Amino acid sequence: MTLRALILGAAAGGGLPQWNCNAPNSASFWRGTPLTPATQSSLAVGGGEGWALLNCSPDIRQQIIATPALHPRVGALRDTPIHSILLTNGDVDHIAGLLTLREGTPFRLLATNEILNVIAENPIFNALDPAFVTREVVALETPFALVPGVTATLFAVPGKVPLFMEGDVVETDLMGEQTVGVELTSDGKTAFYIPGCARMVPSLEDRIRGAALLFFDGTVWTDDEMIREGVGQKTGARMGHMYMSGPGGSIEALAPLDIARKIYVHINNTNPVWRHGPERAEAEAQGWEIGYDSMEVTL
Repeated sequence: MTLRALILGAAAGGGLPQWNCNAPNSASFWRGTPLTPATQSSLAVGGGEGWALLNCSPDIRQQIIATPALHPRVGALRDTPIHSILLTNGDVDHIAGLLTLREGTPFRLLATNEILNVIAENPIFNALDPAFVTREVVALETPFALVPGVTATLFAVPGKVPLFMEGDVVETDLMGEQTVGVELTSDGKTAFYIPGCARMVPSLEDRIRGAALLFFDGTVWTDDEMIREGVGQKTGARMGHMYMSGPGGSIEALAPLDIARKIYVHINNTNPVWRHGPERAEAEAQGWEIGYDSMEVTL
């Protein structure tokens, strides 16, 4: 089958514009020269027999409305073509949308044991009736059927625990079940979805080398971007995300890996690649595409 991937939300937490932000990208909306808006991070994958969501952002209702393939099908009073939701971490921008999907329609909620524990430890998620929403533990490095014709495998990616679970000491590049990437295979072709990655490691390089398609963490252009913009005190690394540009950035790190198509997702509202300018031109010159809401890619 042909694998279809739909970017439901290309932005990082807060979206574009962010409601309380006056950095240049968001300020363009308040000053009358707006960029194209973007909702928070999520991807839909599937084909003719249903869809799976990779993460479930706070904007999921808006994203479903904007995506006809995800509308309820004719012939049933309560219906959805969404079979499964697969989580790559427990961040708010990846789990909060689950609360919107609480109206009694069945789907599978898939994640590692550690990520599902984040859900279990927050009683508000009991609004998801277990009679309809099954929580299924997925082990790392264990292929499983995500939707008909698409096999998924979760693998560890350097990252950290969600912000709301941080303690006094924060390890930002843990390797384990708290942050994962998704390998998707269909008809012998392989795609990867990695919306959060703290650093490049040899095991990840080896895994994604030669892939047909990669969706990758594009949170910030430079590590100190939010500090320089005056809107935050954390670096990209402190937030658990690689930066794009310069030595050690993802553009440089992924250049030799022979990946056929590379698309940035999970892009922070401060990132200058949202605008046409030298940063976006540099990324595109190195073979990268800047993801956007409703972008469709087939494999």
